[in-house]
This record gives sequence, C-alpha cells and structure tokens, in this order.
Amino acid sequence: MTDQPLRYRLITGVDDASFCERISGLLDQGYRLHGSPAVTFNGTDVIAAQALVWEGR
Repeated sequence: MTDQPLRYRLITGVDDASFCERISGLLDQGYRLHGSPAVTFNGTDVIAAQALVWEGR
C-alpha cells in the first residue's frame, strides 16, 4: 500500500460547521469538489454528501 491519497472521496455527515471544516481541510490538501453537494433529511438532521477528487499538489 502506498501513501498516495485516494483519487476519489465521498464525504457525508450532518450539515454543520464540522462538515464544512472537513471539506475545507480536504480542499487545502489538494482535493477539488466534484459535482454538486447532495442533501437529505433523516428526520432529525440535514445530512450532506460531497464528492471530491484528488487534484494533487
């Protein structure tokens, strides 16, 4: 196994500041957004999903 980042990631979670921080951190590492986010409601929270692809640095 190599230390190369995954070429594709799908991040999911409650749509809150923590989720945004996770996405921002991955963008800082060299990932870029792939497509639009998706959201759903689970009866309690809004759940977001965002795909990212490795752009590299």
